[in-house]
Amino acid sequence: MARPDPLPHLARLALAQAEPAQPGATLAALEAALAGAVGHILCTMQVHHAGGEAERVWSNLPDAYPVGGRKRASAAPRMQELMQHGRPILIRTQDELRASYPDHAGASALGCGSAMNTPVRWQGRTIGQVNLMHREGWYTEDDLLLVRSFAQYALPAFLMLAGSGTIPTATPPSATGA
Repeated sequence: MARPDPLPHLARLALAQAEPAQPGATLAALEAALAGAVGHILCTMQVHHAGGEAERVWSNLPDAYPVGGRKRASAAPRMQELMQHGRPILIRTQDELRASYPDHAGASALGCGSAMNTPVRWQGRTIGQVNLMHREGWYTEDDLLLVRSFAQYALPAFLMLAGSGTIPTATPPSATGA
């Protein structure tokens, strides 16, 4: 499946970092860029805290997946690969989704059957992640590098959140599926 030219989306993401309302402006731009470049039904972003907790700092569907939710990082082998080695997770089918996420029911109810969890890293550490979900078969290996590059571009916002513990104040636009 051919994807749109990512360059205009990348440019808007880069320019968003100059906006005063940080880190929310950058996270909103990242979500919009990902919607335009690869598409998603659900987009969430998490910051990882010391002690193994992940905190949701962005959601394009805050009623279903509210900002501020925290959970312990999974001990699943795939999640440990993401956390320790920065390897993204690609899930292509509804069966893989069910096997990978014990809490898949909410995403499945939205029509999601594929997912991509992409690490945001700094100095060899995973400090956060960007999670995209779409219908079954949507994401492919070809999307991994592009999504990872977009996510990494938002590193200053993730560093700001990891250091401050503050949740962004910008409100995401209504659902931006593609």
